[in-house]
Amino acid sequence: MIEKDKKPGVFSVIQSTLAAAFGVQSEKKRQQDFANGHPGYYIISGIIFTALFVVGLALLVGYIVD
Repeated sequence: MIEKDKKPGVFSVIQSTLAAAFGVQSEKKRQQDFANGHPGYYIISGIIFTALFVVGLALLVGYIVD
């Protein structure tokens, strides 16, 4: 059963974004996110995560190459 009245907090959105990015998101958690969360929060969180990931990789490669 999915709880419909509980809004996800910042930590929950970040956790869901990281879990989805690494492919370890549970079906129960995914359903809760879709039922309770605002899609914009997850989209923004995903864009920020992707940008930070790319910048982090670029910095790591630059450090290794130099």
